[in-house]
Amino acid sequence: MEKAYKNLGYFFLLLIPLTFLGFYKTYFIQFPSFEENITSFIHLHAIIASIWILLLIVQPLLILNRNNKVHRKIGKLSYIVFPILILSFVPQMIRIINFDAPQFLFFPLADSVLLILFYSLAIYHRRKVSKHMRYIIGSATVFLGPTIGRIGPHIFEWSEIVTQNIQYGIIYLILIGLIFYDKRNKNNYRPYLLILTTWIIHLIIFNMIF
Repeated sequence: MEKAYKNLGYFFLLLIPLTFLGFYKTYFIQFPSFEENITSFIHLHAIIASIWILLLIVQPLLILNRNNKVHRKIGKLSYIVFPILILSFVPQMIRIINFDAPQFLFFPLADSVLLILFYSLAIYHRRKVSKHMRYIIGSATVFLGPTIGRIGPHIFEWSEIVTQNIQYGIIYLILIGLIFYDKRNKNNYRPYLLILTTWIIHLIIFNMIF
């Protein structure tokens, strides 16, 4: 792992409090007596997404501690976990089709597309560590949507439109910061350009729909 990214796993730890805050009022506060609308499919999605976040945290920490063999084995486990993660979005899409306005399909569908794109690129470049790592970071940015998207309305009482645009701003700042960071350290920043472009497209489509 590049020296500049040696503490990446610790930064990914921030996903834990963000996830807890984002889903506290709609999920965690109901434990262990969940409302009827919290189906087994939602529990499955929560479990698989939690496992994926755990993988995001553990994998760079294994590299930091030079446990490359374990890192590779867990990486192969992702070949099973990732398809289940994507499939776990399907019940949410079906529920939206049946009970909500169709434009809300944008969120699970866009999240799935971005995750598939970034993960596929990470696996394709798995032997090119610099590209692999950056596309994994790209996949981590996808989790900022569901978390910040709920923190805004539930904790700060922002409107959904304001929250969504704040989310874009945070993601853009992170990616632009990483681009300048890599340029300063003469590292490969091009994957971030692709990731940033996809998030700009995400913003354009969001504003076209909503």
